[in-house]
Amino acid sequence: MKKAFPSPAEASALIDARIAELPDWRGEILARLRAIVTRAAPDIVEEWKWRVPVWSCDGILCTGETYKAAVKLTFPKGASLPDPTGLFNASLEGNTRRAIDFREGDTINEKAIINLIREAIKANRA
Repeated sequence: MKKAFPSPAEASALIDARIAELPDWRGEILARLRAIVTRAAPDIVEEWKWRVPVWSCDGILCTGETYKAAVKLTFPKGASLPDPTGLFNASLEGNTRRAIDFREGDTINEKAIINLIREAIKANRA
């Protein structure tokens, strides 16, 4: 039997709750990344899968995972995406996915993330 995932409204509420339960820098970074990702294109949908935020548009664009020392934005098709600014700094050894680890005090290159999200949308639609 296939597992049912929450509706987009329920997913948004679960993402709100995840951010709220992280009262330190990780919650701030996850909230900021969420805002950047959802602003990249009007048809991005928030989802909640595997107990993590997922952003999709014609397929998964990226996930937002939180760890003790990092907030990770993982792109399942990241290895095939152009990354001219060198955002990807994690999960570099695989043939498919790539990730960006954000640590406390890191700056966020908003423009580059938006460009990466738009490239991921193009990849999903290809």
